[in-house]
Amino acid sequence: MSERTMPLQPRAAAVLQLWKTMPGSADDGQVVRYLDQLLVHAHRVGASDLHFEPYEHLFRIRMRIDGQLSELDAPPLTVKDRIASRIKVLAKLDISEKRLPQDGRMRHSVGGQRIIDFRVSTLPTVFGEKVVLRLLNSGPALLDLDSLGYEEAQKAVLLQAIGRPWGMVLVTGPTGSGKTLSLYSALSLLNKAGLNISTAEDPTEINLPGINQVNINEKAGLDFALALRAFLRQDPDVIMVGEIRDLETADMALKAAQTGHMVLSTLHTNDAPSSLTRLCQMGVAPHNITASLALVTAQRLLRKLCVHCRQVRTPSKAALLQAGFAQEDLDGSWPVFAAVGCAQCHQGYKGRLGVFQVMPVSEDMQRLILQSASSLEFARQAAAEGVLSLREAGLRKVKLGLTSLEEVLTHTNDQAFFADARHALG
Repeated sequence: MSERTMPLQPRAAAVLQLWKTMPGSADDGQVVRYLDQLLVHAHRVGASDLHFEPYEHLFRIRMRIDGQLSELDAPPLTVKDRIASRIKVLAKLDISEKRLPQDGRMRHSVGGQRIIDFRVSTLPTVFGEKVVLRLLNSGPALLDLDSLGYEEAQKAVLLQAIGRPWGMVLVTGPTGSGKTLSLYSALSLLNKAGLNISTAEDPTEINLPGINQVNINEKAGLDFALALRAFLRQDPDVIMVGEIRDLETADMALKAAQTGHMVLSTLHTNDAPSSLTRLCQMGVAPHNITASLALVTAQRLLRKLCVHCRQVRTPSKAALLQAGFAQEDLDGSWPVFAAVGCAQCHQGYKGRLGVFQVMPVSEDMQRLILQSASSLEFARQAAAEGVLSLREAGLRKVKLGLTSLEEVLTHTNDQAFFADARHALG
């Protein structure tokens, strides 16, 4: 056995071992039953992803719950190709193509009652095809800004921005930070009979009746820019562009926001001030940004502490100050909770909540854009205007007992950046 595969074996011995409970021999029928059971289990425990990973001496299956990957099962290595083929059949992919990545979708009945959509991605690796299934399980009841984690002041600023008749609102953050859910929560508020709303996504993950949703198909020539051009010929009121990837899409989206349309979109940056720098680096004319952009929000998802098993801990004052708490916060009126773990949660956590940085593009911010300011200068201005950093928003959740200090420290690293900005303000 190679040295690379050794660390995988001890973990495989302690996992669910669902395969061993399946009746019958390792035939196609057992593979079908086994995959059905995996999907039911993943849905029942609230997993967001399933990863089927072949290695030289091991075939392991992992699932992601509340953003954390953990090992689920390790069926025999000999069934890896049959499981991959079964998934590709369900997703209507080419089962004979094993040299190139493929993407698709499939629908599956869970428990004989509920139909769940899955996004499917295959990737050829050294030892076979890795397959990842993402559970697209988002219903209308989840599209609620109040449940996402916005501070009241942040929510008020966001509602004011999306309530404008025209302009652009950008949502930023890494993959898996909940940007799509935030956008659709905003769209659900705007989804009224008097508005024409169209979205372009790659692919559509949430179906919302009353909204015209378009799946991007770059192989057929349908990209974001082309979809946006088509939208503008159909008298839109609100447009959602899944992602701004290039200058052409950015220019068209910003110009649409100048001509009487509300435009919502996403951008991959670490925080809100960096988005302004990113747009300039893409080649967007600064005057187009100032004339169109109304608001930028950045976000992260943090795991919520399980209320059944969380325990009070007492970190040192120095550790709390270093994390970003102010001296006046440490008045002893609130406890710090830590994750423990019980039968009702996953490693001490259950569910997730968002932390947000909501930054309006003020007149002072517009002047900085026209001056081609740096990200630090934008951050200084945001701090002067009272915009919370992601770390500061996360620490407020710690004070409320909703998450742990470890979660905030792990998922927010902008504290030093904003500390420099606030220090510069004196």
